[in-house]
Amino acid sequence: MFSHSHAKGTARSQGSQHLRTVLGEGTRWTGDILAGADGLRVEGAVEGNIQCQGDVLVAATGLVKGTVQARRLTVLGRVEGVLKVETCLEILESGRVEGEVELGTLIVDEGGILQGTCVHRTGAPAEKEPAPLAPRRDERFADLTPPVRSFDKSRF
Repeated sequence: MFSHSHAKGTARSQGSQHLRTVLGEGTRWTGDILAGADGLRVEGAVEGNIQCQGDVLVAATGLVKGTVQARRLTVLGRVEGVLKVETCLEILESGRVEGEVELGTLIVDEGGILQGTCVHRTGAPAEKEPAPLAPRRDERFADLTPPVRSFDKSRF
């Protein structure tokens, strides 16, 4: 009775309709963008830094080159640079992310690309690296010592 048909990849992005700030397709922005908790949708091109307290969605036509700081980032287009995502980075099937990424969780759909370094953000301070463990001797094979063979030089 009630059915909605969405193109592949747009069903999830429909949940991001609460984004009030939109940089439309064909628009080019050079410089910094400070967005509030209402979020940001990028359909055009941004060369600069994006700092958003809410969610950022880069549409299939969107391109971002620079630093992105956001609560959540969903990528259908292309993002190049440094990303600091508080909760979740989601790269959908047409999305491409290149650069250094610091995040809480990562979701990459089939066809999505993440190229670069990825570091998991934790709420706890960085811990000191633990000392390496000494190799454990497997007691099951302790009795199996290789046989010692003698070499007779007189035969040659």
